[in-house]
Amino acid sequence: MMLGSAWAFAAAVLAILVWILTGPTFHFSDTWQLIINTTTTIITFLMVFLIQNTQNRDAKAVHLKLDEMIRALKGARNQLVDLEDLSDEELKKLEEQFQRLRKKAEHNGTRSRNAGSAKSR
Repeated sequence: MMLGSAWAFAAAVLAILVWILTGPTFHFSDTWQLIINTTTTIITFLMVFLIQNTQNRDAKAVHLKLDEMIRALKGARNQLVDLEDLSDEELKKLEEQFQRLRKKAEHNGTRSRNAGSAKSR
């Protein structure tokens, strides 16, 4: 995207330099200051929406890629596809399931490592 490029940054710096250099010409008047304040406020306001749109598109692409991976893997739970559509309560329950699985795996891993080190003695 052009707005996130080095050229866009350079153009913004150039615009500010032009504004600063015109200060003495306009005797650093209130109107001169109002021009930069209004311009930057408008640009900031519009950029918020542009950034949000870009993040939404990026998140959607990541979700679709993850959904494809879930569908492609044998043994993966297809119920995990489209998790972003679940309610907060449903997500909390799923998070608790994963925490239990992680604790179980840690417990089994600890036991396996202890058993392995005992066997090697």
